[in-house]
Amino acid sequence: MARTIAVIGTLDTKGDEFLFVKKEIEKRGHKALVIDVGIMESPGFEPDVPADQVAGAAGTSLATLKEKSDRGLAIGTMSQGIVKVIVDLHRADRIQAVISMGGSAGTDIGTAAMRALPLGVPKVMVSTHASGNTRPYVQTRDIVMVPPIVDVAGINRISAQAYVNAVGAVIGMVETPAPQIEDKPLLAASMFGNTTPVVNRCRSILEKKGYEVLIFHQVGTPETLESLAADGYISGVLDITTTEWADQVTGGVLSGGPNRYDIVSQKGIPQVIVPGCIDMANFSAYNDVPQKYDDRLFNRWASNVTLMRTNPAENAAIGRILAEKANMSPGPVAFFLPLKGFSMLDAPGKEFWWPEANQAFFDAVQENLKTDIPVYKMDCNINDDEFADAVADKMLEFLHI
Repeated sequence: MARTIAVIGTLDTKGDEFLFVKKEIEKRGHKALVIDVGIMESPGFEPDVPADQVAGAAGTSLATLKEKSDRGLAIGTMSQGIVKVIVDLHRADRIQAVISMGGSAGTDIGTAAMRALPLGVPKVMVSTHASGNTRPYVQTRDIVMVPPIVDVAGINRISAQAYVNAVGAVIGMVETPAPQIEDKPLLAASMFGNTTPVVNRCRSILEKKGYEVLIFHQVGTPETLESLAADGYISGVLDITTTEWADQVTGGVLSGGPNRYDIVSQKGIPQVIVPGCIDMANFSAYNDVPQKYDDRLFNRWASNVTLMRTNPAENAAIGRILAEKANMSPGPVAFFLPLKGFSMLDAPGKEFWWPEANQAFFDAVQENLKTDIPVYKMDCNINDDEFADAVADKMLEFLHI
């Protein structure tokens, strides 16, 4: 069945390139709905949605943008307008996928539209920024970034191959039916290499009870889980690995920011909180660790991963933060405290074992936590089966309230 693919582009400067993409889509038996977001000149060919309509969706006009001649304002305005246009088209089922191409401005505008679409809608961005830091463009969405190798300027043996590959990718996606997977309630769990055993055991228990568990690696990118929680996908969160707070407190490289998972508490989503890997702050290569930490205990986990053992003051700060975050929630919350260590490295006889530092965390949690939030102290390491079983059982208890 023919599908309609939105083609978003600056037709004033890249008309030939987008006409090439439009024809490639049509040659494959699908329809192209072309949306012009160029503002400087007349489009190279007639679009289905003109640029003035996109500007109008942002509350202005193309004439006004031209008159102001402010590139930053124009990009921001067209990004705002394209979001409304693309969302309206998708809701009306007039498009089933989207493709765009461009440099800095085109990538800003094209990916703004793509981020506004739900997960699963095919999104392909041919961008000169695809080989660099794509996080500002992709954020929490399933956007495929394709490097064109040369600039998106002209049709030659190199660029043409990149364009047709991108068209092939988006058509392959739009022609692929959604997988038939049983629709189960979704749970989220935070994990690190040092908490893999406990998370895997919890996942096994919960999946046997009919839940689907999404695992999130705690590498300073909490936005993905947060976006799913905000959109109502997540029924419960096992925040077993709160290590990003160690980086927030110490200046490590994997901080999740000061508002990590606030949305989970604000929405009252059931949470079980565990101090997983708060015994370690993460830095890159050993030589990149700030000099102020020269006297600290380190583990060179990998060539570009250096773990620093957190101290009592830092653990106390993390305890206060986690208690305050939990206190925000109107929903069910519980803390589980593993008295024999927060990770594989933090266990009796292991190199990060430091009971006094751990106790500082325990004390801070209990001093700052609301009295109606239960705290379960267990004489276990975080990765012990008994501990995992108790954490999973508490989540199941919350979900059956």
